[in-house]
Parts: sequence; C-alpha cells; structure tokens
Amino acid sequence: MSDQAALRAANLSCWSGPVKPSPLSGGITNTNFIIEDAGQKYVVRIGEDIPVHGIMRFNERAASNAAHQAGLSPKVIHWEQGVLVLQYIESKTLEAADIRNPEMLGRIIALVKKVHHDIPRHLEGASLVFWVFQVFRNYARVLQSDGSRMVATLPRLLEIADELEKAVGPVEMVFGHNDLLSANFLDDGSRLWIIDWDYAGFNSPLFDLANLASNNEFDEDLERGMLESYFGSPADGTLWHSYRAMKCASLLRETMWSMVSEIHSELDFDYVSYTSDYMQRFEQALETFRSDTSK
Repeated sequence: MSDQAALRAANLSCWSGPVKPSPLSGGITNTNFIIEDAGQKYVVRIGEDIPVHGIMRFNERAASNAAHQAGLSPKVIHWEQGVLVLQYIESKTLEAADIRNPEMLGRIIALVKKVHHDIPRHLEGASLVFWVFQVFRNYARVLQSDGSRMVATLPRLLEIADELEKAVGPVEMVFGHNDLLSANFLDDGSRLWIIDWDYAGFNSPLFDLANLASNNEFDEDLERGMLESYFGSPADGTLWHSYRAMKCASLLRETMWSMVSEIHSELDFDYVSYTSDYMQRFEQALETFRSDTSK
C-alpha cells in the first residue's frame, strides 16, 4: 500500500519536475508524505473514501478549503479523488500534555470556537452531519455483518448508546471537526493550526469538547474550566450531565472505530491494542457518568 501510495504521490500533475516522497508518520486513515518541489514543501495525503467510517473525500476537501479560508488550516494546493496536497507548515505537532496546559488549552478553545462558527461561512456545496449515535448504529451493522471478534458485546454497547443519547438531550448545531486528537493541532511558534478534516460535519459542540477532553485525558477541573471558557458561564447540572454523556459517547466512538478498523484497515497499525485501551477508558467514564449525582 505505501509503495503504491508513494508512486501515486510522486506522479501528481501539480509537480514542476521529479519529486521524492518522504513518509510522514502518524496517519491512521491515510498514507502521508512530505514532498519538496521548486523549493517549497507540501504534505500529500493519499486515501480513498472509507464508507464504513463515513469518510468521504469530497467532504474532507470542502472542509479543508473552508478551514483555510477561515484562517484555521493550511491551504489546499491540489486535489483529485483520493489525493489531497496541502501547504506544509513548519511547526510542532502537539501532544496530550501540551493540550492540558491551561494557557495552551485557552488558545485551543478559541480555535475550536472558530471552527464551529466561522467555517460554515466559507463552506461550499453539500456537507455531512456527524451524529455519533447514528455512527454507533452503522458501526454495529458493519461489525455484525463482517464477523467482528467483538460481536457479543454489541447489544450491550447499543443499549448504552441509547442511554447516552437520551442523556445528551437537545443540542445546538455547529460545524464540528469531530476528531480532536492532539496530533491534529500544530503550533508554528506564533499561531495554532488545525488539520485533518476526515470526519468534519455538523454536530453538537459538546462532541468536539468531549472529544478533546477524552482523547487528551483531562481531569475534572480541566473539563469544567473548558466548558466555562467555551460557554462563558459555569457548567451547571444539565450542561455537566449532557457533557459527561457525550464524553462517554466520544470514547465509545473511538472504541468502535477501532473495532471496525481491525477488520477493514490495511494500514500498519495495532488496532487491537487501540480497541482495548479505549474500551477500558470508555468503561471508566461510563462508571463515573452513572455515579454522578450532580445532575
């Protein structure tokens, strides 16, 4: 796969002459390269649609373009089906510990709010909706039909998903990134960038906030501070309860995403260990949610 992807990246029509792709680590839904052409560096993302995950590359392109126009993401230099070429940003990729730093977290929350409210002003064409509870239902169908090793767990997980969906309650609709891993934030020393719009779509802001917290292992104080910073007021009982439910949903989504990837992904990645890690984190969050008496 990587050899074929490198050959495709090297032979794109956008290059001024022969180029040599250098692998870029970190992708778990794409194969990525850095390419230098005419003295400029670019990132090349190779990846077709992934229907089992709801990844549609037309949507990724539209979100990437809108994010750039909103001043949040690198410029799209070239696109064709299965290929996205982006401006390279000389920067540091953040880690979870960076995001937990209160000063950095404040900058990230400001960035996420711009994603939610500024990107729709620049978005062209149709866009997807990312409702995590429908994602669960689709994942369960895929896992059942394709013989997942985790089939026996599905009835319980779907019952929990229904419980969480009711607990989240009515939501505001914004444009979400929906995959706020630390590696999707870049710091160039003067500003932050957000990248990788594979799962972009309209959603509740609570999902991005819960996703940010769950992926980067926030403690409760940091979570409450994040909610207060985003919404401009203390997290009351209803908001806190809805958020905690969405946090469980975020962790369950990552777990089921990995369960599906165990079957369908051809990338060299230890999805079984990833599933195990996130399942444990989900169970811990669920226990905390159910024992919370502050609602």
